[in-house]
Order: sequence, then structure tokens, then C-alpha cells
Amino acid sequence: MKKIKLLAVVVLAAFLGGCATLAPVGMLYTKVNVPMQMGDGKDITYSKVGQASANSYFSLIATGDASVDAAAKNGNIKTIKYVDYHVENILGVIGTYTTTVYGD
Repeated sequence: MKKIKLLAVVVLAAFLGGCATLAPVGMLYTKVNVPMQMGDGKDITYSKVGQASANSYFSLIATGDASVDAAAKNGNIKTIKYVDYHVENILGVIGTYTTTVYGD
């Protein structure tokens, strides 16, 4: 009986204990856009958009390059105006993390 109580406490702590994350995380499903700070905020016009993504599988394997640099290169952007970050994750099984860069 003690082992069952200890296991219950550990599982409960795992579900309730939060990790510091860049984006809000839903235990069952997450789909959020998170703005990132970039640039001076004076001129928000842009002519190009670039994206880069990374994926995770079963919260065990993660692959890809979702860096700002990769997104800028994919959009042939030399001057970054601002950056958005998009997260979509279903039950921790399949996750997609996309960085979108806007600039010229």
C-alpha cells in the first residue's frame, strides 16, 4: 500500500509540477503562437517571410532546426523585423515547433 501511495504522489507531482517553457503547455493538446521580441519596433513593414521547424515524437526524440537563423536563411532575409514562434503538440506524442521570421 505504501508503494501505491508513493507512486500516486510521484505521478501527481509530475502532472502538477510545471517546467519553465517558452510557450503555454496543455497536458492533452497545445496549439499556441508566441511572439518573440526582435528589432526596434519602429518599422513593422516587411517584404519576406521565412520559416523553420523542428518536430518531436513521443517526447523522446526531437529533430529539426527551428532557429531564427534557419528561418531567416529559408526566407532569404538579411534584416529581421520580428519573429513569431508556433507550437502544436498532441499528448506529447507528436509536436511541431515552428519559428517564423519577418523581414527584408
